[in-house]
Order: sequence, then structure tokens, then C-alpha cells
Amino acid sequence: MQGPWNVLRGVLQLASLKLALALIGIFLFFVVAIGVQEAFKVHASNESVLAELEKAGVPEADRMRDPRLASPLRRGLEASRRFLGRRNLETIARQTTLVGVPALGMTLVIISGGIDLSVGSVVALGTVVIAWLLKHGGMGPVSAALSGVTAGALVGLVSGLLITSLRVVPFIVTLGMMLIVRGVAKGIARQQTITVDPQGLDWLLASVPPKQGWMLLPLGVWAWLILAVATAALLRYTRLGRHTFAIGSNEQTARLCGVPVERVKVLVFMLGGAFAGLGGLMQFSRLTIGDPTVAAGRELEVIAAVVIGGGSLAGGEGSILGTMVGALIMGVIASGCNQMGLPNWVQEIITGAIIVAAVAIDRLRHRRAA
Repeated sequence: MQGPWNVLRGVLQLASLKLALALIGIFLFFVVAIGVQEAFKVHASNESVLAELEKAGVPEADRMRDPRLASPLRRGLEASRRFLGRRNLETIARQTTLVGVPALGMTLVIISGGIDLSVGSVVALGTVVIAWLLKHGGMGPVSAALSGVTAGALVGLVSGLLITSLRVVPFIVTLGMMLIVRGVAKGIARQQTITVDPQGLDWLLASVPPKQGWMLLPLGVWAWLILAVATAALLRYTRLGRHTFAIGSNEQTARLCGVPVERVKVLVFMLGGAFAGLGGLMQFSRLTIGDPTVAAGRELEVIAAVVIGGGSLAGGEGSILGTMVGALIMGVIASGCNQMGLPNWVQEIITGAIIVAAVAIDRLRHRRAA
């Protein structure tokens, strides 16, 4: 007879497989859609050129040799290949990392039954702290980066202490922290962006140079993957991970079983803040400035990645692999919409529809289980 953890592992693996298939399906959809769109554009352009030449009285044989004419099929295939190309895949990975890193911490928080709305503000604070210390604090890049991550961890620590000591729901506490932290970031930066020499930190999410093609992906993306493996191991093999699932599943039962609920919640929120601080480091690497207004609404993207990945807002469910696939789905949608020239509101509608569908499926699954 299988143990409960083996059963849970099988369920999570099955759910992750379905998510991976959904990711592949969405990716292939955009490969085809981008090619078809380009082919139709070329066909329309050809028709316009031919009509213009016919109007000018050019013989049909000469019209077909006009250099402005192009093969719709060939141009469509070229557009599809560009979406499949290494540079585009690297861009998707770099953009996904900005959401994926803080989403690792959000996965822990949501599994424990909490929520953290301060993630976007913590990311902005991280960029400001790093930039300010590089410019005015006399610190090197490593010390400044560690300080930015530490600032995020401190914000998470404060949130966790307030939630456990005041017995206030995480939604309210982190909503307040979202405003407080954003205000602190603006105060440190004097409501301006801090321009500074990144001193090598920009290399984290820079495009891989041709001479270093063996890396395949930027260093920051590899860091995200390594952190994901470490976080998955924490959830599966450590006492903290088991306690996190227990609290999210049933806090009162976990307390009766001797789980130190308050301590675990504080640790989880502190880890969530640290991951958000790491997200700030990645954001600084991408922008190379300290911007107190950046990442507004990032918390919604992070939560969406966890929910799309199978995390339950009721707590007790979620996986790191699912969160990563959820973040990649959002990255592919963003890249596909941009390359198709679709406005941002279309991307938001698609992402919102996927989130609603993911939550609906989660609710239906719970009802059937009950």
C-alpha cells in the first residue's frame, strides 16, 4: 500500500505533466499563429502591389517579377522559426525569471494558507537599496546585492510577526506593508530613479555573448533553476516543508499535533520576502537603475503563476514545478502577444481568463474530493 506522501507525489507529478502539456500547447499555438499572421500580411501586401501595378498598366508577366513580392509561405515559416529561435527563447526565460524568482517564495506562502501582496513593493525596494548602496554607500556589488535581499527578508519578517502576533489575516497585513514598503522605497530614492554603474550586476540577466554560448541561458536564469530545486527539496524533504503543508491543510490540526504554527509562518513569510528581494536583484540586473515605481502589480503576476501552477488559495496545495510552469506559461503568452503585435490589454484578458479557469478547476476538484 502506498504511503500518503507517495500518493501526493504522484498527484503532483500528474498535475505537473498536464501543465507541461498545456505550456507546450500554448507555445505551439503561438508558433502557428505568428506564422499564419505573417503569411496573411505578406499576401495582403502582394495583392496591394499587384493591384498598383495593374492600375499602372504593367504587363502580367512583369508584375509577377516585381521585387516587392514575397512568398507568404516562406515568410510565414521564417516568422515561426524566429519565435522558436534561441534568442526569443532566451528572452522568454529572462522575462520569466523576473516573475519566477519571487514566485518561489509566494508558493511557500500560499501553501501555508497565506498571501503576500507586498511582493511588488519589495522588488522595488530591492532595486532602490542596491542602487543607493552602490552609489552612496560605498559598497561593492556583492554586498549591495546581499543587502537588497536582506531588506526583502526583513520586510517578510515584519509581516510574519504582525500576522502571528496581532492574529490579523495576511491579506490585510501585507496590503498595508505593500503601501509602507513602496513609500519607503520612494523616500530612499527621493521619488526619483537612482542611476548608477551596475558594477557587473547587469550580467545576471544580460544576453549570453556568442563566445559564451555554452552557458545556453543567462546566469540569473540558472540561479532561478537552482533556487527552484533547492526550494522543492525544502518542501519535500525538510520538517519546515512538511509543517508548511500541514498548516495550510488544517492549521488547528497542525497545532494539536505539535507544529509550531507561529514560528513556521514567520519563517515562511521571511523566506517569501527574501525571494522577493532576490526578485529585486534580478529587476536591477535588467534595468540597471533603482526605481521605486517599478514592479507595480508584480504581486498579481506572481500569485497568478502559483495559481496557474496548481497552488490553491485555500492552502495546503502547490508545487515548485507547477509554479515554474505557470510562470513560463505567462512568459510565453506575453512574448507571443508582443510578436503578434497585440495590445497589452489582450494579454491581460488571456492571462486573467487562464487564472479564472485554474481557480475554477481547483474548486471543482475540491468539491469532487469532498
